[in-house]
Amino acid sequence: MMQYDSRQKQKGFTLIELVVVIAILGILAAFALPRFAQLSEQAHRSSIKGTAGALAAGVALAKTQWVSNGNASDQDDVEDFGNGLVDVSSEGWPTATGGSNDPNMVPARCIQVWEGVMQANAPSVSESGTTDYTTSVQGDADGVGGGDDCVFTYELDGLGSSIEYDADTGEVTTTIN
Repeated sequence: MMQYDSRQKQKGFTLIELVVVIAILGILAAFALPRFAQLSEQAHRSSIKGTAGALAAGVALAKTQWVSNGNASDQDDVEDFGNGLVDVSSEGWPTATGGSNDPNMVPARCIQVWEGVMQANAPSVSESGTTDYTTSVQGDADGVGGGDDCVFTYELDGLGSSIEYDADTGEVTTTIN
């Protein structure tokens, strides 16, 4: 017959210890998961705001270069800006890269402006498909010039947040949903 030796070492966890550890992990997960979800949402918002800022800066730099070149009318291929392909309206705001100076925008020219004023590592944009942003046009909200504005809709979070570019005034606005 085997006798119990109190000096014998325990070789595992008791059921109570395991239940306590699982309960503690469950409580931690209940508090951590909502926080991680919120961080993801904040990251999307920051990405949209950063992209809008980069677009606004690129648009302003294109106009600044147009002014510093001494131009007073629309121009194809603004010299000394980016890759030298950005076209501007008579007000100096970017309108395309394919030889169009009309501030009444269409989706293809919105993409040209995006790619012409942003750096090479800019988020991807297309008229449809699996890109970071999709582009469309909407009626000019401010009524200046009567042209259509570019709307870049953020696709990665599915909430319909957007960046709008008005080629009549150079204004870039952000709508975050």
